[in-house]
Amino acid sequence: MAYEELSNFIIENVGGKDNVKSVVHCATRLRFKLKDEQKANDERLKQNDGVITVVKSGGQYQVVIGNHVPDVYNTLVKIGGFGSSAPVEDDFVDEQNMSLLDRFIDLISGIFQPILGPLCAAGMIKGFTAMLAAFGWIQTTSGTYQVLYAIGDGFFYFLPIILAITSAKKFKVEIFTAVAIGAAMTYPTIIAMSSDSKVLYTLFKGTFIESNIHSTFFGIPIIAINYSSTVIPIIAAIWFASKIEKWSKQVIPTVVKTFLVPFTTLLITIPVTFLVIGPLSSWIGDLLAAGTQGIYSLSPILAGLVMGAFWQVFVMFGVHWGFVAVALANIGAQGFDTLLSLTLAASFAQTGVVLAIFFQAKDPKLKSLAFPAFISGIFGVTEPAIYGITLPRKRPFVLSCIAASLGGGLIGFFGTKLFMAAGLGIFSIPGAIAPKNGMNMTVYGLMIAMLVSFILGFVLQMILGKKSVLESEAHVTAQNVTTTADEARQVATQKVLSQQEQGYAKPTKLLSPLTGTTHELATIEDAVFSSGAMGQGIAIEPTEGVVSAPADATIALVFPTGHAIGLNTTDGTEILIHIGMDTVQLDGKGFETLVKQGQKVKASEPLVKFDIETIKKAGYSVITPIVVTNSKNYHAVTALKSGNVITGDTLLELD
Repeated sequence: MAYEELSNFIIENVGGKDNVKSVVHCATRLRFKLKDEQKANDERLKQNDGVITVVKSGGQYQVVIGNHVPDVYNTLVKIGGFGSSAPVEDDFVDEQNMSLLDRFIDLISGIFQPILGPLCAAGMIKGFTAMLAAFGWIQTTSGTYQVLYAIGDGFFYFLPIILAITSAKKFKVEIFTAVAIGAAMTYPTIIAMSSDSKVLYTLFKGTFIESNIHSTFFGIPIIAINYSSTVIPIIAAIWFASKIEKWSKQVIPTVVKTFLVPFTTLLITIPVTFLVIGPLSSWIGDLLAAGTQGIYSLSPILAGLVMGAFWQVFVMFGVHWGFVAVALANIGAQGFDTLLSLTLAASFAQTGVVLAIFFQAKDPKLKSLAFPAFISGIFGVTEPAIYGITLPRKRPFVLSCIAASLGGGLIGFFGTKLFMAAGLGIFSIPGAIAPKNGMNMTVYGLMIAMLVSFILGFVLQMILGKKSVLESEAHVTAQNVTTTADEARQVATQKVLSQQEQGYAKPTKLLSPLTGTTHELATIEDAVFSSGAMGQGIAIEPTEGVVSAPADATIALVFPTGHAIGLNTTDGTEILIHIGMDTVQLDGKGFETLVKQGQKVKASEPLVKFDIETIKKAGYSVITPIVVTNSKNYHAVTALKSGNVITGDTLLELD
């Protein structure tokens, strides 16, 4: 039910079902493509407790949910009809409203995001296998090693086939046609051609693209390249195939399109890929690798400081996908990457700051957000920490970037490389283990950098960031006071029974609605009640979780969360009973409302049940004000009981 309510709320505030062109999800976000983003209500979405924040990037309207986004997504597509009845198109691009950079980000994220989970999983298995071999726990000649290594390496070896599928979705190519192209590029005979000892002649001799020719295609030299694990060639090949397939559909008769379109596409695309696209793409990949390695070589420490400092900003705006693509290209071209490795301490800097906020926070709601964000951050998922905790408070986010910068500098100092795309957070460590060298100082240096970033983030927040936490809590408290005042004003405006137009109301008495201990209203913490601004009355700290009617009355107002109820008695008294302090934040958890607005009740009839332990465990006080909101209609409101009271005792006298 909670997911249904949240899904309906999100659909309504992204502009309704008709405004949604498609919706997908990643690890923490719902990624909408809307017809008109102006119809979405950003602020209302952000105010919902089930939404961490809203981000607009890469032509996508992203609603950040957190780790339970798959459950929300499954419910949302059913409610919205975005599934089989209205298929989701991952490749939609609103080019009129997107910059060239946005289009590039959308392309790269669309190709790599769907494979990120298994890509990381395969990298982790490959890394752990290398680690087991480095420690001598398994032999590289054993069947155990061979099976484990195949599990990890198989995904990377046949990466062109996997990328062919995701690229086909982006470029609108028939998926199995694209798979055939990837399969041809990783065909054993083609792979073996690159290492053939027979050389016919050499092209571009003396240049960086010097290539030995082992075979020809109708006399045209084939530049043999090992396409296993490569990234750029297959993406370029599928883009070219999309043009050929589109042209084929236009010229081939409908009656034979089913087989002649893929026939034509394959027969043209694959040879052109081997003769032109593949070599050009591979050389571009080599240049990218050389370029990034050149920047890194100028000053690994400086490169680490910069990448570490800005990585979380890149993630926020989605531009990190560009670096992911370059890193995978580097691994394919030279067997390792030095660029992405510089960012691996950033998540630990963020988690260090969040852990400090957990200890600094007094607000139970902030604590309840901080600890899960800390746990997910350890495993590399930092969106809940960024959007839900550090970024809204500004200074903690800046402090995390400073700690991440130092961590990146240390990684550059130790010369850490990524030899495979492993997992995130602590699971990225196996990716830094060299297949041949095993565990060495570059790996230990990565661990040191992660630990230093974590500790520095924690210390900086404890010393320099506490003020931002206290200020944010003060702001929330002020909002709660305003909310309580609004609640009281709503009750005061409910006039179900006719009141005297002038003069004082007739004297009456009210029974205790609770069993517990009485307190003077002036002694409670909430300024709205203790000041008497909402009216005179008394407070009770309950020992039993039932609120009963203090007199014969009509229910004037029932709050949806169950934490407060308003009544108008038959004698003309207007009463507000507010169960606990700031308990509106519980959103109904622990409360059961037994009556509805407009219902007539008798004195001592149960109105609301509430769980005292649930409220206390959430960090809220259960002390309950009973306020006569039309106190001005009486000469005096006098407490007749002090200390212990039970439900039904005569509690207040109104003269």
